[in-house]
Amino acid sequence: MTTMTHGPSADAPAGDTRASRGVADRLFVPDFWGTLAIVAMWLAVLFDGVFGSDMVFSNTNGTTTIPSAVLVALFAVIGTASVAKLVFRHKND
Repeated sequence: MTTMTHGPSADAPAGDTRASRGVADRLFVPDFWGTLAIVAMWLAVLFDGVFGSDMVFSNTNGTTTIPSAVLVALFAVIGTASVAKLVFRHKND
């Protein structure tokens, strides 16, 4: 009696699906850290908008008051675009 063994399937590597990964393996996925970085940036904007002070500029015509969250949000937009471009790009590009 003989038995025939089959090699691994060419469609998908065995054990490479996200469902088969453990928790520790999922922590090293770049998508997770990119998402965490973007969420942290926007949480900083939120807390600066709620608890932050205003920027006050004085000149001869009076004063101008701008919330400091506007400047923080500008940098968060730039940071979000940079992180998203780096982390979420397609691997075959």
